[in-house]
Amino acid sequence: METRSAYAHCRRLAASHYENFPVASLLLPRRLRDPIAAIYAFARTADDLADEGEASPAQRLAALADWESRLHAAARGEADHPIFIALADSIARFRLPLAPLTDLLSAFRQDVTRTRYGTFAELIDYCRRSANPIGRLLLHLYGADTPQNIGRADAICSALQLTNFWQDVAVDCRKGRIYLPAEDLRRFQVAEADLAAGRLTPQFQALMRFQVERTRRLLQSGAPLGRTLTGRLGFNMRLTILGGAAILEAIGKNGYDVFHQRPVIQWTTWLSLLKRAALAK
Repeated sequence: METRSAYAHCRRLAASHYENFPVASLLLPRRLRDPIAAIYAFARTADDLADEGEASPAQRLAALADWESRLHAAARGEADHPIFIALADSIARFRLPLAPLTDLLSAFRQDVTRTRYGTFAELIDYCRRSANPIGRLLLHLYGADTPQNIGRADAICSALQLTNFWQDVAVDCRKGRIYLPAEDLRRFQVAEADLAAGRLTPQFQALMRFQVERTRRLLQSGAPLGRTLTGRLGFNMRLTILGGAAILEAIGKNGYDVFHQRPVIQWTTWLSLLKRAALAK
């Protein structure tokens, strides 16, 4: 398969999924849409290997090991899969670092083997590998990967991952996963049985208020990046930050009830956020 067709395959895959993080967006510069689509296709497929279908844990880990082998082969210019043909080209042309990509695979392997987190620090370590690599790769593509920018991007990406966890407490619980740290469950006197039963108790509301506020502070600590970056990346970053903040606000407005209604951003709110992102320079 030629490189152009491989990128087209990645773009179709990116277009077929929705994520809070704007991937392969028309808002991004044309020259970067292909590498971003390749990165997304690589990560999306690996995530599905870890989480979708009826495969056993051993089969999932084997599939992820094969995916990592293909990644290293692509870095050597050896690829026979559309995603890796595109990725090999992006690695060569943009000198993409492999560490963020292997970090993603590390997080996906952890999804297979771990369903509970004892402390917030453990959860942040997971975010470091499951979310932060995307921000780092974007900064690299833009030539804006300074230490300060990376630190702020890490804060934003981790906060967005945490926001997704709080948004999907009920969804994850049905899958047998709990991302709320055990130390916080104990502190607020919320049992796993309460989560499984969808009990909206005052204790659970206090727990979620704590998580939302902590996540909001983390998100805002990275917010200056949206003003530091220029052009389309700056706009995308501001929109992403505003979107994450809007979901956190929606969780609060729903009385922290994530059991009966998944907090989402309505299209009318998105229109307002687009305007705010464009004006907030």
